[in-house]
Amino acid sequence: MVAPATLSLRPCVPFAPPNQHKLSTFTSSPCPHSVHLQPSSAGSKLVSSHALRKLSVSPVKAVAVDSDQTGSSEPAQREKPKRYYFLVANAKFMLDEEEHFKELMYERLRNFGERNREQDFWLVIEPKFLDKFPDITKRLKRPAVALVSTDSPWITFMKLRLDRVLANNFEADTHNEALASNPVDLQFDKPQTWTAPYPKYEFGWWEPFLPPKFDHHSA
Repeated sequence: MVAPATLSLRPCVPFAPPNQHKLSTFTSSPCPHSVHLQPSSAGSKLVSSHALRKLSVSPVKAVAVDSDQTGSSEPAQREKPKRYYFLVANAKFMLDEEEHFKELMYERLRNFGERNREQDFWLVIEPKFLDKFPDITKRLKRPAVALVSTDSPWITFMKLRLDRVLANNFEADTHNEALASNPVDLQFDKPQTWTAPYPKYEFGWWEPFLPPKFDHHSA
């Protein structure tokens, strides 16, 4: 058996006939470095340079795919509900009788203003979320007022400072849902005598702490 013959070729240069004074201009594809010739009954066949010039490599096309067309196999994650913490008591106690409540609220509001922090605490009169807490509502005198915040440690601190308040927490999908309330007309009787060393709280002092849609609410 005769081994395949190998023909090594240098980079393709057109062969010029002896009588041709000028080389004709042409374009050819890169030539392979070697050609293997298989023996046949007629003997080894030489491949002409003209045949080699006809060899070409098919171009490879790159197709760009828009990133929007690829899509995502994972669905968009839904935003998790936010947790709110609250203290609740009857409105007369929270807004008209508790001695320290007003000062504590205004001090925190001033502190947030100095630090350019967004307010994260509110007073909600007759909050709708109380319907989720039957064990609390059966112990409350109505109307009720809740101090609501997303700051759990501060609510714990306020519970220690105040008296006769109930505490719990809940989740809500939206801010409006968490602070929704039922309409109510607040009426506080003025005491006949006032013996405390500080002046009586003025009616409506709590308005800066109501949710935005309840600002300037009056009894």
